[in-house]
Amino acid sequence: MEFVLVDRPRPEIALVTLNRPERMNAMAFDVMVPLREELERISNDNSVRAVVLTGAGTGFCSGADQQSAGRIPHTEGLTRATIALRSMEILDQVVNTLRSMHQPVISAINGAAIGGGLCLSLATDIRVASTEAYFRAAGINNGLTASELGLSYLLPRAIGTSRASEIMLTGRDVGAEEAERIGLVSRLTPPGDLLETCFAMGEAIAGFSRPGIELTKRTLWSGMDAGSLGRHMNQEGLGQLLIRLLTGNFEEATAARKEGRAPVFRD
Repeated sequence: MEFVLVDRPRPEIALVTLNRPERMNAMAFDVMVPLREELERISNDNSVRAVVLTGAGTGFCSGADQQSAGRIPHTEGLTRATIALRSMEILDQVVNTLRSMHQPVISAINGAAIGGGLCLSLATDIRVASTEAYFRAAGINNGLTASELGLSYLLPRAIGTSRASEIMLTGRDVGAEEAERIGLVSRLTPPGDLLETCFAMGEAIAGFSRPGIELTKRTLWSGMDAGSLGRHMNQEGLGQLLIRLLTGNFEEATAARKEGRAPVFRD
């Protein structure tokens, strides 16, 4: 069985589906290793302009698989402690790969996003949820910390420190409507409209200039890491200047607006 499916529902959009519905797409290594590999491959596929990530069945991703973690590659002869370190590294790589992909990634959150599944969604650029979705920072419920896979870094930046602290320290569920209200997701849809909404969003992104989209993604993420506003503004300005000087996109957008047509970006 293939645990990660890749489809092309639109010419410039890749749909990546976690395909272990009987376990609510839990983060077994049999799922996460091929997910990382497929994301790396798609990132270098220049025919793809936007990526949609979702889960098969009724869940997006239920986090760590507590029954069957799957096979961890390249661990022969290692001790338990080192295997644990390698395991963490694999999962960290999935989160970092989502952030560093050339294309924006839209998560289509169709159901439960629990623990590591919440982290996966936070590593995507845009989050769209079904009205049946819900979220939980589950580590605290399992006698662990709620901090994993960047959650204590990403969640406060998405919804603010106080809300993130309350959600992580109580381990409670956040329903879809609350998730939209607090900014955890940008949009809610009925379950049957979720993927089409994400595909339409991806098509809109694909209509803009490639370097403009790629640099916007980079500066959005780097802004979260910036040590100072001045340093980040300098990086933003350099990116804007690069596109302004090396492409004809600005002139095309100006001409299209005057002529009452959609711009065609060729650079």
